[in-house]
Amino acid sequence: MDNPPKSSILDVRDIIAKGEEPFAVIRSTVDALGPGESLEIIAPFMPAPLIEILKSEGFSAQMNHLPDGAWSIKFRHP
Repeated sequence: MDNPPKSSILDVRDIIAKGEEPFAVIRSTVDALGPGESLEIIAPFMPAPLIEILKSEGFSAQMNHLPDGAWSIKFRHP
């Protein structure tokens, strides 16, 4: 029986609230994804540059505006 692909959640709101840049932690998490695995990023705003970068690397992105105003973006590894 096959295991379902791994799915992780990374909430970067606290990192951003501290005035820090979350790209390094996002990049290392994305780089650890295997084929078919996904990463959901929760951010206080739509991270358009990140979406464009990962789409250019072949990732799919599904965006969802959350009731509290934050954004959830689910990236799936090709």
